[in-house]
Amino acid sequence: MIDFQQVSYYYPQATAPALDRCTLQIAEGEFVLVCGASGSGKSSLLRAINGLIPHFHGGTWQGQLKVCGRDTRRNSPRDLAELVGFVFQDPDAQFVVEIVEDELAFAMENAGLPQAIMRRRIEEALDQLEIAHLRHRSLTSLSGGERQRVAIAAALTVQPQILVLDEPTSQLDPHTAEEVLTALQKLNADLGLTIVLSEHRLERVVQYVDRIVWMHAGKIGLADAPQLVLAQMPFAPPLVEVARHFNWQPLPLTIKQGRAAARQQPITSQAQPMPVATLGAELLRSEALDASYADQPALHGVNVRLHAGEIVAIMGRNGSGKTTLLRHLVGLQQPIRGRVLLQQQPIANRPVEQLAQQIGFVPQNPSDILFHPSLDQELAWTLTNHGQAADPGQIEQTLQRLNLLHLRERHPRDLSGGEAQRAAFAAIVVARPQILLLDEPTRGLDYAAKQQLANFLQSLASEQHGIIVVTHDVEFVALCAQRVVLLGEGEVVVEGTPQVVLGDSLLFSTQVGKLFPKFGWLSVADVLTGTQQ
Repeated sequence: MIDFQQVSYYYPQATAPALDRCTLQIAEGEFVLVCGASGSGKSSLLRAINGLIPHFHGGTWQGQLKVCGRDTRRNSPRDLAELVGFVFQDPDAQFVVEIVEDELAFAMENAGLPQAIMRRRIEEALDQLEIAHLRHRSLTSLSGGERQRVAIAAALTVQPQILVLDEPTSQLDPHTAEEVLTALQKLNADLGLTIVLSEHRLERVVQYVDRIVWMHAGKIGLADAPQLVLAQMPFAPPLVEVARHFNWQPLPLTIKQGRAAARQQPITSQAQPMPVATLGAELLRSEALDASYADQPALHGVNVRLHAGEIVAIMGRNGSGKTTLLRHLVGLQQPIRGRVLLQQQPIANRPVEQLAQQIGFVPQNPSDILFHPSLDQELAWTLTNHGQAADPGQIEQTLQRLNLLHLRERHPRDLSGGEAQRAAFAAIVVARPQILLLDEPTRGLDYAAKQQLANFLQSLASEQHGIIVVTHDVEFVALCAQRVVLLGEGEVVVEGTPQVVLGDSLLFSTQVGKLFPKFGWLSVADVLTGTQQ
């Protein structure tokens, strides 16, 4: 159904290929996961399937790709749209109209479908993604996760033969991600829909797929059954990392399989003292914060505090108020009631540009803050705007710590999703604000990049910076957070250490936490430390 034959592709002005002699066949009805490090060519491979590469992006193309027998060089994305539904990393990039229901109808209207068919398909898509309650909402009023589900629903309404998704769960909470992936699995099993998706959080998806394609530097390194590929990849989900450490065979893909393997090889825990964080002065606080967003209640009586030297994770399901809380903490929105204190002083009526000298805010969408022709210029502009000298050494050090130095001359729009995410972080952190507010910073990051980011945040905390991270990534929280605040319906449900909040959670526990519920471990590092003799 999808046939790559020695496909190579260079983006305009690029010196290295995004795709390098890729040969791959995907059969009708397959469920295929494409994975690899940030910048390895995953998104480029997916965009070739619906003709965006090379028709939209330009550049240099070699080789042949046929989709359902159609040569993508001779058929435009418009011609291929009836065969291939595509969901982008950033759902906002594909929205056309304002209201959810109208967005679902848009592609079908262009195809000239009868109204009765359109109405039925809209109802089916709303039910499949469980977003019927959003049908009359404005897209701008939705949370990032809600917009992601709308984008998937809109792609399904045209009933394509192939559905291609670029990190579809990157903005979804664990429960919603599970629902989306279950819906995709059902579409694949019941309708024979061919599905190709890329994903960095492999722990969410490996148990659903027929085959994994691992990419490296634009090449297809491996393409085989999940257990065969995971056994050879340089990175893997935490469950598989643990299994490889203990040499469990066959490799487990689910917690059920992992627990069965663990019972065959009993593991004893060595008691380890819990590290005690040394915190400095209070930097930021919200007091009894009430807020709304687009006339929808968003926060109610929220009290959150942040100290120097602390990393706090804000978690909760989609729409629970996490991003709204960050926007209030940085002064982008004003509360209905309550107040925000910066170093004991209210921030009300203080200009946002003044607050930005002390509070660095990295939003979900990197393109919101990246607008210069190169990363070098982005970081230089930040320093100048903060009244600092555009020190080349400081810029170079920041890019080096985030593994971006080799991309310093690249335009932000030419970066992969994960690279753009790190670039946005670099553009803020280069000015060294004492407080950092990060909204979904691991979106698009592979396991190695997440570990690198966790190490960077811990080093900043050791220098008495205060950091708040809004995230659905429980594995990342286990790597670096000292305290977790769980929001539900705009209220603080519980807060405490990751071990307390995540340890026995049905939804927010890590894979290691579910695998070894009695030991209090959350990460692979906890397992390795806890089992040392």
